[in-house]
Amino acid sequence: MRTAFYISDGTALTSETFGHAILSLFPVTVRHVTLPFIDDEAKAQQAVEEINTAFADTGEKPLIFHTFIDTKIKQIIVASDGVSYDFLDHYVEPVQQELGLSPQPRTNRTHGIHQDYIFRIDAVNYTLANDDGVTTRNYHEADIILIGASRTGKTPTCLYLALQYGIKAANYPLTEEDMADLQLPYDLKMHRHKLFGLTIDPERLQQIRDNRRANSRYASMEQCVLEIEHIESLYRREAIPYLNSTHASVEEIAAKIMTIAKLKRHRY
Repeated sequence: MRTAFYISDGTALTSETFGHAILSLFPVTVRHVTLPFIDDEAKAQQAVEEINTAFADTGEKPLIFHTFIDTKIKQIIVASDGVSYDFLDHYVEPVQQELGLSPQPRTNRTHGIHQDYIFRIDAVNYTLANDDGVTTRNYHEADIILIGASRTGKTPTCLYLALQYGIKAANYPLTEEDMADLQLPYDLKMHRHKLFGLTIDPERLQQIRDNRRANSRYASMEQCVLEIEHIESLYRREAIPYLNSTHASVEEIAAKIMTIAKLKRHRY
């Protein structure tokens, strides 16, 4: 097993994304350690101690994926017992040559701290206030409304859309009453163009529901099969685009929704 450190003077999201993408190409077991906000020399020395300890414990040099603006902090990390990979170093020079401009480093510019954070905050607040069909009166503000059976991944997908893309995403659970005559509820018909469906394999849905409410009708295979069949029939009849969430991560589902629904990331 190798240890991978993702280190930054900001959130370390860039380091994580870069490192995970690279390591996913290799058949190796990895222990992941994220160290964000290493923004002074004392914190850098503590990070080095952790890196060196990992090397001493395993005999394998830890892999260090990092993005630093401060050169002194960077030098401290690079001098550790790990092997360093700097995403910025690799690409800054060729981009500089193409743009004909010199980079002007500023702490946190590369870590998602942009003005568009306002959109993400507003989107998260909206998503939380419009989760699980608790209210439909604000659907006119939604960028998208996810619908589907209970426990198909609507809430986490909505939150990811809000956090990552600044999308105001509401969600509405389709119930037995909604499916009785295969008709969309009135509040959804009013916003037909914003609807996007999620579905899931009945076997997986039964497992999820059984963990939540074991031995109930809600978690029975018969009920899961019935709901999925009715809901997918509704999607097809109403020509509502939909995705199967059984084998997809929240990140994958959200990215596909953005593409299929032709949504644009909100930013200034």
